[in-house]
Amino acid sequence: MKKKTVVFIKLFLLIFIIISSACKTKKAISRTVELSSNVNVEANKTTETSLDSIFKNAHVGIYIVEPATNTVVESYQSNKSFLPSSNVKIATCYAALKYLGDSLVGLQYKENDSTVNILATGDPTFLNKNFPQQPILNWLQSKNQKKIFIQTPSYKAKPYGDGWSWDDYEAPFMAERSALPMYENAVRFYYNQSYKTTPHLFEKNFGVQFEASNGNYYFKVSRDLNDNTFNINPGKKTVDEVPFATFSNTIKGNNLLVNLLMDTLHQPIVFSSLNNNSSWKKLYSQSTIDVLQSMMYRSDNFIAEQLLLMLSNEKLRLMDDLIIIDSFLQNDFKDLPQQPRWVDGSGLSRYNLFSPEDLVTILNKINAEFGWGKITTIFPTATQGTLKYFNKDYRNKIFAKSGSMSNNYALSGYLVTNLNKKLTFSIMVNNYVGSVSSIRNSVEQYLINIINTN
Repeated sequence: MKKKTVVFIKLFLLIFIIISSACKTKKAISRTVELSSNVNVEANKTTETSLDSIFKNAHVGIYIVEPATNTVVESYQSNKSFLPSSNVKIATCYAALKYLGDSLVGLQYKENDSTVNILATGDPTFLNKNFPQQPILNWLQSKNQKKIFIQTPSYKAKPYGDGWSWDDYEAPFMAERSALPMYENAVRFYYNQSYKTTPHLFEKNFGVQFEASNGNYYFKVSRDLNDNTFNINPGKKTVDEVPFATFSNTIKGNNLLVNLLMDTLHQPIVFSSLNNNSSWKKLYSQSTIDVLQSMMYRSDNFIAEQLLLMLSNEKLRLMDDLIIIDSFLQNDFKDLPQQPRWVDGSGLSRYNLFSPEDLVTILNKINAEFGWGKITTIFPTATQGTLKYFNKDYRNKIFAKSGSMSNNYALSGYLVTNLNKKLTFSIMVNNYVGSVSSIRNSVEQYLINIINTN
């Protein structure tokens, strides 16, 4: 077989290692990228046809280190920039651990005998179905004898982040951002003798486009792009959830915020302009660790985006996602090996670019500053969350955050090897053509090999 170019040899051997997990020593990939053009492909005892075709044109980056000894275990294109998708949540997680305290500030308030002024903080857990305990709601309901004035901090963020795919506006994973989110900024539709919504405010804002027959109430909900007008259509769901427009032609801006809160509390609410001259007391909602666990286990974009706004409000006294990201890059993340392009809190944006080395550096910061106990609580392990398909025999051997969007997959986190070494890793596969399950399974087998041979 004739000799190949250096570039082809490097990519070919890397793919072979990922797919077959045939690496026998922990320096295999490092040695692979040092191979010269004199290496014969036949020496690897495989042929191109045995490779998984979806890796042939993919861009792959790998970085695995042992922080305790400052040893690079594996490295391949680790300083290149990749689309990280939800691995961006690792950066958001670090910032939240560092600056949001043990519990989230659900709102700030000041009150007298007859009135209560509340100041929004961006808390994503308010009336969130994933958090059944609602201390903020309970507190507000206890003020039913007082007039409530609601205020919001200076708000500069747009409902959608830069680089988000606008045509996903109906998808639950792309709810709009806001200063005082409620119900995850989404409407939940279900059938109970008739079609119902949570929150109830939207029940007058939808039409049913078909008649159910024989008790078949499967449906799908659509929404106008810039308006809170919903239509129930034939579909495959018994419950559907669609984000609402925080600013729309139907219920606009602060009017929507006020109306939603009044509909929930069943008492008058008045929106008023913010007065920064008065001191505010803090009212806490949920444990920060619990919220971060929910974000990482379910890859919750809405939580990630709102946490970024909460961080901005906490540090800058305004909600501006781009300014707070720039602040973090200039300060907390100024030591990253490569300067990333960081655009949002969740990874929904296709403008985000991080290198494997960047993510491993942030992961090592989390370990060094907050400890292994928080890592094993916040990051899912095998059979949990987005790692639910990972081999159950490797439970507590891997703690990681996955990330995926069309044609891109990333997995970054921590490994505990059979020799009880703790490794930090990041693997990114961009621009593949094929099924994400094939990529995911190949990455899993590769990591299992790392665990078993180190």
